[in-house]
Amino acid sequence: MNNAMSHQHQRNVLAALPLPGAIGKPSVDDIYPRIFDAILEQRIAPASRFTEEGLGDVFGVSRSIIRRVLARLSHQQVVILRPNHRPQVAAPDLEQTRQILHARRLTEQTLVHLACKAPKPRDLEHLRDLVAQEQQCLERGERGPAIRLSGEFHLHLASMAGNAPLARFLGSLVPLTSLALARHEIKSRRHCAWQEHLAIVDAVENGNREEAVRLMDEHLDHLEQKLLMAAGTAASK
Repeated sequence: MNNAMSHQHQRNVLAALPLPGAIGKPSVDDIYPRIFDAILEQRIAPASRFTEEGLGDVFGVSRSIIRRVLARLSHQQVVILRPNHRPQVAAPDLEQTRQILHARRLTEQTLVHLACKAPKPRDLEHLRDLVAQEQQCLERGERGPAIRLSGEFHLHLASMAGNAPLARFLGSLVPLTSLALARHEIKSRRHCAWQEHLAIVDAVENGNREEAVRLMDEHLDHLEQKLLMAAGTAASK
């Protein structure tokens, strides 16, 4: 790709991103979900070429804000940062996706069991709010934000377990799962269904550890079946 085509491609990618809204002075926490959503909605795809300066212009923020957002995404392995190279969106292959899902299952079974011990009302309320937002996004056809909110649900549930190392480990797996989901168009909305999330919250609220673990295992089983089937189909083409 020559320089002229590269610059035009970058402008096309950036033009598809949402323009900055009237949100005062955006922070890293404001811009992070917007860039992550753009990645999950394939508006910034693995083959895209983009720069800190270009993203900063689109979102109306400084390069330092963009740099910190990209650093967070890099820590989550969603974006690859290399010296003297433009940022690149990661693209987990089928075997990587399989390993990620296996690690998630082992980790989340323990975390949801621990979360049932003494859940705080404000944490349960936040989980239900995330589920409601996820449902609304799905109903509006906003797949990227729905995938991100689904991941936030799992991460907040993990934070309730009171085991920081396990929660941090899950934090390295969930964004990659979200990225894999975004790459494959899964027609069924059961890939991370809000109904299943809601049932898990009910079990945690009731302190029913066995039921919570069973529901989480079933939920992840649905996710694994559909995602690996979609990824396998794509890999065989």
